[in-house]
Parts: sequence; C-alpha cells; structure tokens
Amino acid sequence: MIHEKLSQIQQKLKAPKGQFNSFGKYKYRSCEDILEAVKPLLGSCSLVIKDSVEMVGNRFYIKAVAVLSDGSSEITSTAYAREPETKKGMDESQITGTASSYARKYALNGLFCIDDTKESDTQDNSEKYITEKEIKVILDYLNSLEIPAEKFCKFFGIDKVESLPASRYNEALQIFKTKGAK
Repeated sequence: MIHEKLSQIQQKLKAPKGQFNSFGKYKYRSCEDILEAVKPLLGSCSLVIKDSVEMVGNRFYIKAVAVLSDGSSEITSTAYAREPETKKGMDESQITGTASSYARKYALNGLFCIDDTKESDTQDNSEKYITEKEIKVILDYLNSLEIPAEKFCKFFGIDKVESLPASRYNEALQIFKTKGAK
C-alpha cells in the first residue's frame, strides 16, 4: 500500500525550481519548495523529516531522514550534509541550519525521485558531477576499504557513484583518508 502511494506521489509531484541564486545565476528548488508541492499529494499519509548529528572522522555531519508513512508501514530516504568549519557572514547556528536544509532537501529528492539535473527549458543550472577519473578513484577507495558502493551512495543520498556532485568529491576523499585508505 505505501509503495503504491509513494509511486502515485512520485508521478504527480511537480516541484519547480522556484528560487534564484543571483550570485551563481542559476535556479534551484529548496526543501520548502518540495514540501509545499508534496503536501497536497499526501492524502492520508504522513511525511516526517528527522535530523541528527553524526561525527565522521573529525567532522560533524547532519543526517536527515525523510519518512513517508501510511500508519502501518513506512519508506525512508537518508541524506547527509557536512557543516563547513566556517562560512563568512554566518554564525554557528546558521551554519548548522544550512547543512540541515541541504540534507533534508536531498533526503526528499531521494524519497520522491526528484532529479536535480538540468531542465530542458532552462539554462545550464545543473549540478556538475564527478569525472570518469574521479569515479575510478572513488571505486578504488571503496574496493580497498571493502565498502559496498551501495553504502557509499546511501551516505551521499545518490543512486549511483557517477551521480556524486563534483562539489562533494573532496568531501568523499577526506572521509576515505580518515578511514586509513591509500
């Protein structure tokens, strides 16, 4: 039943990129945009997003879990975001809030199969992904550390290694290094 309801929501959900980053000159959708679009589609289901803080190596990560429930069963999606050590113009609570929003957005993206790639009728505002060479480096690390690719993908809230945003490549390398690889 919950799988059928999720499938219906995924098919009907339209969450346009309603925000604009004037610095980077691109459109994007926020966590709030997704929540606003999905609420009318939930029917008798509930949607809850839970945050927690986890330490990976010497860095803190915000773990967000999106839970869709029909009262008797549930489906979850998890995503992580790292707090930067500093961010110009932000205090510590704002830094945590930014990481929480990012993790929540990607947990929702995973749950509802929202693709954050370029839309056909917009300029190139898509996330850049890692290169073939970087994919090979990550796969080598996963093999040397005996970490299943599925676990890596779940941690980063992606469906396959090739979908890792280029902006998160160095983060992945740092995690591998704290695990003692290479």
